[in-house]
Amino acid sequence: MQLSERRKTILCMAVEDYIRDCSPITSGGIKDRAKLECSTATLRNELNTLEAMGYLRQLHTSGGRIPTPQGYRFYVENLLEGVSATNSELEGVQKLISSRTNSLTDIVSGIAKIVSEATNYPTVVVMQSLDELVLTDFKIIPLLESKVMVLIGTVAGYINDTLDITATAEECQDASAYLTKNFKGETIATMIENIDQFEAGMQGEIKAFQKVVDTLIGGLKKLNNQRLIDVRREGSVKLLENGGDIEGAKKVLKILDDKEELESALELSGKGGIEVSVADDGNDCSVIKAPICFQGKQLASIGVIGPQRMDYAGIASALKVVIDELNKSKGG
Repeated sequence: MQLSERRKTILCMAVEDYIRDCSPITSGGIKDRAKLECSTATLRNELNTLEAMGYLRQLHTSGGRIPTPQGYRFYVENLLEGVSATNSELEGVQKLISSRTNSLTDIVSGIAKIVSEATNYPTVVVMQSLDELVLTDFKIIPLLESKVMVLIGTVAGYINDTLDITATAEECQDASAYLTKNFKGETIATMIENIDQFEAGMQGEIKAFQKVVDTLIGGLKKLNNQRLIDVRREGSVKLLENGGDIEGAKKVLKILDDKEELESALELSGKGGIEVSVADDGNDCSVIKAPICFQGKQLASIGVIGPQRMDYAGIASALKVVIDELNKSKGG
């Protein structure tokens, strides 16, 4: 059954009031605040109808009503149709993500930190495969104690790693030039797939730094198979404040320590944009999530995790800022 505009207004007011101050909604409260041309008795009937439809539930006889998971879900779906970004919330986003000199992990971690501080809720980023990142350059630098530092330039920032290998400054310089010359503009997947062919045809050129190239490719394959997770807990205290749901907060804090649960919670449908899952009997936490994309390819997913009663509007707006700035600054 489709909701009338009046019922939509009442339901959204019920959700927003409960999110703000944990206050159940009553017909008298609606009459005082909403500009609806109807009687208190009519409003009471509308609340009864919304309860019968599964959007609200009554805590006790003659008491106010609070949203159900279905009510939250309806509110969120309608909210996301008109959510817009406001740069005033996240002043540091553009500066952070516009620089290609930053390491990729620092950029992603910085995005998570900004969102967590802006929303005051825990925020998680799950990195996807690096396969589709386009390479720009390589810098290989010898260090002390039989190690070399590798900076792999991509359109989204640098990937940095340290390899356990002994190499001279000349070998590192030659390896950097060789890899940049042959793979600039290619994806990481292309480089990994074709490195053997390049080595077979250019043994004379790369013989002196073969061990550097081989070790680098091995490390990159290993890194590519990992799903790196960054968890920002700046908003954890929020979960226990303002009459928060203690049991819901415990569930959120528990999932933050479970890598597999986090990966599952941040899985996206692939449709793009912001997605929301609402906590209910089969889902311990609510998650508002979105893809982090560079040049049209999903690099990671970012999600804000909380209990059923959370600020969906504010969080969705904050994530919208990040998505819009990423698209604008990185050509996503």
